Formats: sequence, structure tokens, C-alpha cells
Amino acid sequence: QVQLVESGGGLVQAGGSLRLSCAASGISVSRSVMGWYRQAPGKQRELVATIFPGGTTNYPDSVKGRFTISRDNAKNTVYLQMNSLKPEDTAVYYCNARDLTFGSNNWGQGTQVTVSS
Repeated sequence: QVQLVESGGGLVQAGGSLRLSCAASGISVSRSVMGWYRQAPGKQRELVATIFPGGTTNYPDSVKGRFTISRDNAKNTVYLQMNSLKPEDTAVYYCNARDLTFGSNNWGQGTQVTVSS
């Protein structure tokens, strides 16, 4: 059974930083496509960072240069470092794991990030 547990969300002032963590069990973060998504009230869920098994990362323009996704294979954990946060980054952030072997798509429960102006 795959479990993804996010942590690290909270309230921060604009310009501040937060680091989110996603601890995985039942799946290998190094052999899966790991992503961070966010969903603001009234908006669709959007992808904000991806890391592929080979280590390649990808970001949309809205967060490029401010957000960094990384992983610790030994801890089976993925991180999202968020710098220069803006009020429009306020959302619930979700960890996602796509298992390339079995084709499963797995979600965490989400963690709230609130950026005050």
C-alpha cells in the first residue's frame, strides 16, 4: 500500500521560504515520477514541480527560479524548497507519485501553505 505524507506547510510572509517534505512508503521515490501539485480555492489543481527517476526536474514558469524539487533516496522522501513566496502561492500542496512499473498514481493528503502580503 502506497502512502505519501506531506509536512512543512504553514503561514509565511511574502518573500519568505518554506520547505515541504513528502515521506513515501510502499513506493520508491527514485524509481517513480514524483511531483508537487497545488490547488487554490476555486481553482484547478496545477503541477508545480516534477522530478524524474533520472534526476531531471521540471517547473512551470510561475515558479521557475523560486521552487526546487529534490529527493533523498535513502530517506525515500521528496522535498519542495519554496523561496521568494508570493501571496498567489497560497494553496494546498499535494505530493504525487506515479509508479512506472505498475502504473499507479498516488496522492498525499495535502499540506496548507498560506503566504500573507
